[in-house]
Formats: sequence, structure tokens, C-alpha cells
Amino acid sequence: MTEVLLTGAAGFLGQHVARELLAAGARVRALSRREETDRVLAALGATPVRGDVNDPESLRRAMAGVSCVFHTAADTNTWRPNNDAQTRTNVGGAQNLVAAAREAGVSGFVHTSSVSAYSHLVHGMLREDVPQRGGDSWINYERTKFLAEKTVRESGLPFIISQPAHILGPGDTRNWSRLIRLVDQGKLPGVPPGVGAFADVREIAKAQVRAWQLQRYGESYLMGGEQATFLDLITRVGVMLGKKTPRRATPAFALRAYAQVLYGVSLLTRRMPEITPEGAVFTCKELWVDSSKAIAELGYRQTPLDSLLADTIAWMREQKMIG
Repeated sequence: MTEVLLTGAAGFLGQHVARELLAAGARVRALSRREETDRVLAALGATPVRGDVNDPESLRRAMAGVSCVFHTAADTNTWRPNNDAQTRTNVGGAQNLVAAAREAGVSGFVHTSSVSAYSHLVHGMLREDVPQRGGDSWINYERTKFLAEKTVRESGLPFIISQPAHILGPGDTRNWSRLIRLVDQGKLPGVPPGVGAFADVREIAKAQVRAWQLQRYGESYLMGGEQATFLDLITRVGVMLGKKTPRRATPAFALRAYAQVLYGVSLLTRRMPEITPEGAVFTCKELWVDSSKAIAELGYRQTPLDSLLADTIAWMREQKMIG
């Protein structure tokens, strides 16, 4: 039976990847930093192994006997005081994993990158042949995702790279679910003016495992979904929850100014604000993603947004996250 090492297995995407790998007959060795995470991983059917992407020796131990690595762990924060830690995890962690994988002689490395590797500096439709500009970005998350992907591409390992857009779906406790909770509580302060491409976490996980099964090494895949303005997204959420939502989006200049004020306050309080200047850039941007390569080669499916939201909301209700 094939042995796979999975990072970020207790995370939103990682849990779904673990399930897909197990369903495909793989044995999943899940990197874990804490005992409480061990219980989550064991419940999935994975085998927890103590380790950290920032601890090279722990990676060498975890990698022994593994044939493939699935790397989903990442630091997604957008608050500048956390930039150094984010760089260590996203870039240093990728470098450590690649080094351990080379030493162990693994036969494949499946890396979860992001559309952010292309950067907000790129306009228009994203396709895999569009030059990435994350290395030029002032936003640390974009820069670190670009550098991590570059590390994998230059590693000499047989690699597959997935580049998801905005990820939605059951199991989300910290990302878009926060916005859904604000709508449910009637506390949403406003709606950003941007456009998103909303991808189903379950379909991303399936496509990653499918790419590995097909040995699509040397390839990268953008994984987007139905395009919608954030106003449209929030309106649909409000209808499903039976809650009132704003009728107009907040102008971009106002959102950016508000984020700058909150950032200044956060430096005094040392607490991450509800929106950062970097976050304002992301939510004011129009993101357009062409997923045709993943659809044609991996059978990737773009779940209709209404179905995706309904599944997410149903899961959140089961978890008592919303009323």
C-alpha cells in the first residue's frame, strides 16, 4: 500500500485531501504538531506523526518510507507583524520539505499553492501560462506563495502544483465561514466591491489526488469556480439565512482607508484587525480564473455557487456555528 505524507492534514483543505487519499487506498501519514491535532487526524483514519515544517530533523523522520508528499500547510495571515513567521512557514517550510523529500527519494510532491502566487498585480483572466508576479508584490502572502512554488518547481522532484482560488465548503471554520457568521449575526459592516472565483474544497481535494494518480508531474493547475461579486455572494448568503444584507458594496477607496486606520490601531493594541490593508486589496480585486486545464485533464468540477453555499451553511448549522 502506498504511504503518503500529508502536511496541514487537520486544516480545511488538508482534511478533505486526507479523506480522498484514504478513499484511493493510500496510507496517510499526517504531520502533527500537537496532541489535540492527533485526535482529529486519527478520527479521519490517518496516522499522526509528530513534526513541523520548520523542524528539518522531524521531517526527515516523518519522511522515512514515504513515496509521495502532499503539502497543504500554509500561513494565510495578512497582518504585517506576522510576516516573518509567515515567511518561515511558507518559504522555509517548503524548502525544508523539499530537502527532506529529496533525501528520502520520494517519487512525487503535490504542492498546494494559490492564485495569490500570480499576485494582485496581474489583471484579467488567470491561466497557467500567465507570468506570475508574486515575487514583485508588497503583500507578504503573495510573495511567500510565489517563492514556495518556485522552490518546488526548482527542486528537481517530480511535482504537481494546484493553485486554488477562493475555497468554500464544509469544514471551513476560519475563512469564508467567518463572513457567513457575520451575516447570521447581523454584524456585517459592509461588502467589498471585488469579484471572486469560488472553488469547492471537495473538488480541489479530488483533483489533487487524481493528478497524483495520473502522475501529472511537471504540471500546474488553476482551480477556480463560479465567478461572483462579493455583493452577489453576500446577497445569496442572506437569502439562505433569512437575513438582511447591504444593498450596495463599499467603495474601494473607503474600504482601503478604513483598513489603513485599523492597521494603525492594531500596531498599538497588538491585535490583528478585522481587515488589513492587504486584505482590502484582495477583496477589492476582480479575480477571474480559467479552470479549463484542470477540468479537461483531471475531471475537476466547478460546483454551482448556490449549491456550494447551501452545503457550507448546512454544515455550519450541524456544527452549531450559526442558528
